[in-house]
Amino acid sequence: MQFGERVRELRESYGWTQRQLADRLDVSVSYISKVENERLHFGNYPSEQFIHKLAGELEADEDELLLFSDRVPDALRQRIRERPEVFNAVADLDDKSMDQLMQQIARKRKRVRASRKSSSSMAGPPNRLAASRPSGKSTATKS
Repeated sequence: MQFGERVRELRESYGWTQRQLADRLDVSVSYISKVENERLHFGNYPSEQFIHKLAGELEADEDELLLFSDRVPDALRQRIRERPEVFNAVADLDDKSMDQLMQQIARKRKRVRASRKSSSSMAGPPNRLAASRPSGKSTATKS
């Protein structure tokens, strides 16, 4: 899937026209059309700032959109630098092996989440101060 295809898919899932999305992002309809049809030239390609705003409006995974736009999210770039041999090994896998690896990872994540959930429920009442602190995660507001 290409970046533009994903943008169109997300926009249509909201039932929005290109005009409605353009208005929400404060860009032209022509620009949205060019994004969706992969008709942008290098200098016009969506900036990371635009992708951030787009992800917020469409409630999409910003890292996924960055990857579709051929950009590497900072957190992923850092992990690649820390463990290049792991990423090289994964890149060498065939699709079937990669699917099996993803299934193993999904099972491991599920066990880790369950373990965290059970240990946090045994920890007692939540810390009221920590609960009142902002999470640091930014949320996009819709106009």
